[in-house]
Amino acid sequence: MVDERETMTILRADLYTKSVLTAIAVLLGVLALRPVLRPIPAQAQSEGRTLYIEPGVTMIRKPDGSSLGDGKMVVDLKSGDVWGFPTMVLNARYPVDVSNSKPAVSKPVYLGRFDFSSLSVEK
Repeated sequence: MVDERETMTILRADLYTKSVLTAIAVLLGVLALRPVLRPIPAQAQSEGRTLYIEPGVTMIRKPDGSSLGDGKMVVDLKSGDVWGFPTMVLNARYPVDVSNSKPAVSKPVYLGRFDFSSLSVEK
């Protein structure tokens, strides 16, 4: 025959098991419902710019024909916009200002745009 003490131990173990299983079920339910209640938005493309920086230096000319000298050419691959960054010294690969001891900052000059939308493959 089972005495009262053993019955209490069995009931406590049973209560503990049921409590743990209930907690697991509730937490799994929360994990399963979270994407339904607050879905993560899908993004088909990145938010940032995709830039191509031409290797070496290029002669930078404004659209009005005036020359700024050598510089770096940058193309925004999403919009087709072309920007020039004058380096201020012949054949320099980065901005240089020989008259100032501070690092030089090159401001972009809008040069034009490539019309990527008109690209098509002829068959």
